[in-house]
Amino acid sequence: MVATPKEPYFSPEEYLQIEEQSPIKHEYIDGRLFAMVGASQGYNILRGNLLVALHGHVRSSGCRVFFSDIKVRIEQRNRFFYPDIAVSCDARDRETPLYLRYPNLIVEILSDSTEAFDRGDKFEDYQTIETLREYVLVSSKRPLVQCFRRSNSGLWELQSYTEEQGNFQFSSLDFSLTLESLYEDVTF
Repeated sequence: MVATPKEPYFSPEEYLQIEEQSPIKHEYIDGRLFAMVGASQGYNILRGNLLVALHGHVRSSGCRVFFSDIKVRIEQRNRFFYPDIAVSCDARDRETPLYLRYPNLIVEILSDSTEAFDRGDKFEDYQTIETLREYVLVSSKRPLVQCFRRSNSGLWELQSYTEEQGNFQFSSLDFSLTLESLYEDVTF
């Protein structure tokens, strides 16, 4: 995300109204709006490949897969983010058609402009979501999937998947996929 702050302060309710009318998407941090920018072909291919695989896997399970047009609300931090992919298996998320509050999986596809934020402050904010079991970072520069999992004791543990492993998995959904399938048609 390349952020361009816009003043003044907006309440969460004002933000949601603005976002419904806006031709561009904004993330929301403490009352400030940050415009979202477009993405590369590689980013779109990665997101599409993973979205299709996840959707097919969770079909008829009660879980739903969303891509970057649905927001995640982090009430404890006064934030709204547009993750690249989010999965919610919580029926309470059906009550809020414009955003999720209870995702169990969030995926961000990294770019040069978003990587530091996705690894740092955004991950710190996402960790306050009690239902979140896994936070996944997908490299757009090389075959690499990094999955942060919340352990039973509440600690976040990192599992990195590279070409040597061949497959990666999301334990929260009992899902696995080959890196070859994820990176199909992606040019580095």
